Amino acid sequence: MISTQAWADARRLWDYHQMGHTVRPCSVAVGLGSHDLGVADTAVDLYRRDMAPLLVFTGATSPTTRERMPRGEAVHYRERALELGVPSSAVLVEPHARNTGENIRFSREVLEEAGVDVSSMLLISKPYEERRAYATARKLWPEVEIVSASTPMSLSEYVDSIQDDRLVIDMLVGALQRLLIYPEQGFMISQQVPKDVQEAYERLCHEGFTSRLVRTDKEAATR
Repeated sequence: MISTQAWADARRLWDYHQMGHTVRPCSVAVGLGSHDLGVADTAVDLYRRDMAPLLVFTGATSPTTRERMPRGEAVHYRERALELGVPSSAVLVEPHARNTGENIRFSREVLEEAGVDVSSMLLISKPYEERRAYATARKLWPEVEIVSASTPMSLSEYVDSIQDDRLVIDMLVGALQRLLIYPEQGFMISQQVPKDVQEAYERLCHEGFTSRLVRTDKEAATR
């Protein structure tokens, strides 16, 4: 059983992970690969609303997507977009990235090779990955304005879609840990983590929601 306190803490992390940006027209929309086809659906919705004239889907495979997306996350996203009526000329694929940093760097290379001038980017991710993706893009592509986007949904709706309560909380905790430790490693910009969010994260770690933490020598980051 997951306690009432743990769910309250999870909601704090969920809310913090989302940037709350207002979507507006940008040079391009980049969809970050994952197990979640909702990223592709949201990209298509934004394209239909004239928020971006071009979509880039980025991602290879991972242990969690290898069976479901054997041709690679970006390729499956592209196929989804074409099924939903986006013309192939409006979709670029970057099929090699295996982490968020590579998503940004490799997508930038694909766009440069295609001769696309990028001044602003809609960065589409899973809801709880918005802040991590934003912080990474600001570090690796600082001259481009980043507008974060994801499928609008509540934590309970996302849990229902995943069908694994504990895994979702583990993922929220893991994403927060990366926001704490990755800036020091040069992977993303530093962002202020409010005290109540930090405390919620620490309580969830103590409760054992740690399967998505990365190894670190800094005890404070995982205990």
